[in-house]
Amino acid sequence: MKPIDRLHSLGQSIWYDNIERRLLEDGSLANLIARGDIRGVTSNPSIFNKAILSSSDYDQALQPMAWAGWSPERIFFQLAIDDIRRTADLFLPLYQNSRGGDGYVSLEVNPNLAHDTRGTVTQAKKLWAQVNRPNLMIKIPATKEGIPAVQECIAAGLNINITLIFALKRYQAVLDAYLAGLEMRLRKGERIDQIASVASFFISRVDTKVDQRLVEMAKKPELKARSEALLGKAAIANARVAYDLFKRHCDTPHFILLKNEGARTQRPLWASTSTKNPAYRDVLYVEQLIGPETVNTIPPTTLDAFRDHGVAALTLDKDLLDARADLLALDGLGISMEQVTAELEEEGVAAFATAFKELLTSINNRSMSFQQALGGIGQVTARRYEKMEKQKTATRIWQHDPTLWVKDPSGMKIIRERLGWLDAPAVSLKFVRELVKFRDTCLKDGFSHVLLLGMGGSSLAPEVMRDIYAGAINKQKALSFSVLDSTDPGQVAAAEKWAPAGHTLYIVASKSGGTAEVDAMFRHFWARVEKESRSKAGSAFIAITDPGTILEAKAKEYHFRKVFPGERTVGGRNSALTIFGLLPAVLMGIDVMELLGSAVKMAEACGPDVPAGANPGLMLGAMIGEAALLGRNKLTIITDELFDAFGPWLEQLVAESSGKQGKGILPVVGEPPLDPVHYGRDRLFIYIRSSGFSAARVEAIRKASHPVATLEVNDPHDLGGEFFRWEFATAVACIVLGVNAFDQPDVQDNKDRTVAKINEYREMHALPEGKPVWEDVDYAVFGNLPKACKSLEEVLRLFSARIATGDYIALNAYLPRNEDNLAILQEIRAILLQFRGNATTLGFGPRFLHSTGQLHKGGDKRGVFFQITSKVDRDIPIPGQPFSFAILERAQALGDLDALQSRRRHVIRIHLKKPGLADLVEIFKKVFD
Repeated sequence: MKPIDRLHSLGQSIWYDNIERRLLEDGSLANLIARGDIRGVTSNPSIFNKAILSSSDYDQALQPMAWAGWSPERIFFQLAIDDIRRTADLFLPLYQNSRGGDGYVSLEVNPNLAHDTRGTVTQAKKLWAQVNRPNLMIKIPATKEGIPAVQECIAAGLNINITLIFALKRYQAVLDAYLAGLEMRLRKGERIDQIASVASFFISRVDTKVDQRLVEMAKKPELKARSEALLGKAAIANARVAYDLFKRHCDTPHFILLKNEGARTQRPLWASTSTKNPAYRDVLYVEQLIGPETVNTIPPTTLDAFRDHGVAALTLDKDLLDARADLLALDGLGISMEQVTAELEEEGVAAFATAFKELLTSINNRSMSFQQALGGIGQVTARRYEKMEKQKTATRIWQHDPTLWVKDPSGMKIIRERLGWLDAPAVSLKFVRELVKFRDTCLKDGFSHVLLLGMGGSSLAPEVMRDIYAGAINKQKALSFSVLDSTDPGQVAAAEKWAPAGHTLYIVASKSGGTAEVDAMFRHFWARVEKESRSKAGSAFIAITDPGTILEAKAKEYHFRKVFPGERTVGGRNSALTIFGLLPAVLMGIDVMELLGSAVKMAEACGPDVPAGANPGLMLGAMIGEAALLGRNKLTIITDELFDAFGPWLEQLVAESSGKQGKGILPVVGEPPLDPVHYGRDRLFIYIRSSGFSAARVEAIRKASHPVATLEVNDPHDLGGEFFRWEFATAVACIVLGVNAFDQPDVQDNKDRTVAKINEYREMHALPEGKPVWEDVDYAVFGNLPKACKSLEEVLRLFSARIATGDYIALNAYLPRNEDNLAILQEIRAILLQFRGNATTLGFGPRFLHSTGQLHKGGDKRGVFFQITSKVDRDIPIPGQPFSFAILERAQALGDLDALQSRRRHVIRIHLKKPGLADLVEIFKKVFD
């Protein structure tokens, strides 16, 4: 039998004298519990001080509270409460199985209340209510003022750990206070059988103080032998006498009467049991204090030592007469234990108060750094927090209260039908097994590739997952995955080349079921597969769509392998954690249980009962929204390599949710670096940090007095939590802006204009593109210019004169989205960025129409748009349609242009008469360098 198991079998419980977030995050604490090594946890200001000072583990939880302007003490207790709750939940099965015998977690009141009875009682009750766990123990010091607080708290039904006990007389007072509290409950007709208490006797500190005196006495020859004989004996003697007092107390008629009413024994707890003197055996205060109905709270190093070489045997009853003799001998040397223990109590209270002060100072310093990083945004964010706390914003979001965003009935109806994403993390867990089974069947049937045909919310999240999880998938249980979200013939051809015939599974994804681009893609690939396999074509297709859509009907008509129903109450851009994101994730070998686990944790952190200032999604949204109101509406995202791919999904979520009614937040993702001094004062920077690769750049931005917030992500599985955090934050930011986060009123206009262009093509067999304002053999430019121009350089110079401070520059390319085009367009983007430091975006059409397109038309008028179209090398017909992919893409571009012009946006279309972008870079350099 292992030493720890043997010790537990002797009736003593080991509790862990340590708590820190890392142990909760990495599973270490759960493993200790599962192995049976520990049966409870204690904490104190010194432990939390060490945990918070020695790492950055708490920074991400601390940051939103700093933004809310919380005091250091409030921040500390919120951090501590979070840890205590999570730890208590881990111990809850043990607490239940032991019927309340073990499984407790202790949280101490403010050490500065050690001599304040009323203050102690008030805070103890508050902490008890805030933690709200049956296996919590509130720690109250055994000072003279603490004893009546213990009695009152026991009477109120709290579990109490009475700490900092040194003196036997004080211990007797603790025992009496416990019984008196139980009696008070009985007189009120309340139960006492569920109340637990421990009395914490401190051990090693007694030897440390007594040994110091003995060492001094040993310098006198006549006292040397007597003094040295008592070294290292005071603490164990004091504890053994205390244990004898405990046993005699349990035999008193007073306690027996209460026990008959269900009272539990108040167990002695041995605290401070690591040896401070290296000359002593490292497990001395464990081995020598083992007895029934006791607890030993052990720090990590001592636990490791006892696990390795400890000896478990009953020792507390051993040599009681010798223990008393040792105490008498100390008294005979003039060492008064009464004086020693009084000093120890005073020093213990002071030490915890000092640790608490250091802790608050550290928290204050970190809090100030977070606030200062936001500049003036920090102050307005704190004011917004106060308003949201008062208005119970988070609770109302979870209650699906549409009046947070709008008051009109039609808008309220839309919102009520679009808040299912709040429950998606937990709800989606139930169908993971089905998805895994489906994937295994597809692998068995010979599929090796998956091509998703979708647009916007149906395709962006799976693409992000693929790229972020690139190095963290189970390749043995994975299909190669790609997305087609374009009508460009070149990109359609590339997707066809990528997808091996006979081994590709096609996901047709559309919430509405009627997305024109998705229909065109489906027609093309259905014709291809049908040609290859004829009657078996349907087995290569699956659909994800909401119930009752045209796509659902078509999937049944065409005998698709399977139709996965979407959740009606979740809009496309919020569907990452629903079947739209999770089915592709499972097919590509991602552990979606881990992904959803992180999302569930974030959803809990943003929950309805979490104080507003501790809610990471709420405070991020409040900060982003307030920044936008101050004119910093260019949300510039900087990422380390791990989360580079996160931008496109975030871009759609923020832009499409916020960009309407002449308002909006422009997400700026993937932008080339710029010297911070040249950035405009219209930006808020968010650094999504993992490796720290971009840390130096971000620090330079902060030093240039731009507001910066940092979000830590260290693992691909964090993506689930970030999906939820940003969904919540975006909804909150839209509350601040006063817009409906869940509609897209201007998207339909672009679709209608595209349909009109297609109808014109049906009639005239040509698309009316209008007359160019300038052209030569290589380029044609369309738009409005105040005068005629002689060259493309002159066109660009004249158009660039419209770019003003505070504008953003959108580079929208209706071209194949491939590495070559991306590299060239990023080079042009960098040129435009260097021009005046205006925020820049890059979108590929028609993909961006389902993303930033809503903001382009519905947001403010500060956009300047360069649309680029091109002649195609090879067009591809769309089966069953009188037009091709090239015609559809051009109609979408022209519809986009018309929609922008109708809203008086500054826009030109640069058409490449010959495919290829490379020469355009040099022209932009001449104009904008």
